[in-house]
Amino acid sequence: MAPKNVEAPHIRSMPPDAETIFQTLRTDIIRMRLRPGERLSENELGLRFGISRTPVRAAIVRLVDDGLIKVLPQRGTYVAPISLQAVRRARFVRNALELAIIREAAEHGLPEAAILEAQQAIHDQENAATDPELFTEADDRFHRTFANGIGYGNIWSVVENEKAQFDRIRFLSLSHVTPIDCLIDQHRTILSTVEARDPDAAEQTLRAHLSIVVESAVTLMRINPDLIVNDIDDPLKDRLG
Repeated sequence: MAPKNVEAPHIRSMPPDAETIFQTLRTDIIRMRLRPGERLSENELGLRFGISRTPVRAAIVRLVDDGLIKVLPQRGTYVAPISLQAVRRARFVRNALELAIIREAAEHGLPEAAILEAQQAIHDQENAATDPELFTEADDRFHRTFANGIGYGNIWSVVENEKAQFDRIRFLSLSHVTPIDCLIDQHRTILSTVEARDPDAAEQTLRAHLSIVVESAVTLMRINPDLIVNDIDDPLKDRLG
């Protein structure tokens, strides 16, 4: 199938140094190396990266826009708590895009190369069951394979832009509440239903798969009330405020 032209969302351009800082801090926050409530200093970050405060400030502005950092007047800059509302919003976006992708993949089939890549991603997850970083990298690769396989690879940037809070829960839950074997089994089922050209079964399995993160977030909020903010019923509620 010929690739479809899907315009990726506009992302604010930044100087290379600021982009590097943004990507590094974003990864550190998502992977819980920087935990919610941890204070960040522009001076210390400048020293860490060996550059001036200007690109540091540019990166922080973008992280604030993404909901990963909060700047509190007269108090400082902090890693934001995980937003339950943002987790649910990311699940909504992933449902809207990935369910359509998986249905089309099951209806029309995938190239053999894409099937092999998905199989390899599952194999890599099996080998990385005790390493959350490698496991989630393989997980992302598995899901991205279906978009690439039907010619919608560039639409994955839409998912990436929305799923930062979603990914924070994934990293936190892998060490606490999410059954790894269940996730891998669901991936096997998703792939097998796509290969069997059964779009209804593929969609049903993927929907259940994506719901696990939201269920985990609610459980983790009870275990770690300082890390996750329930801003669904009260959007003004703020654990740092």
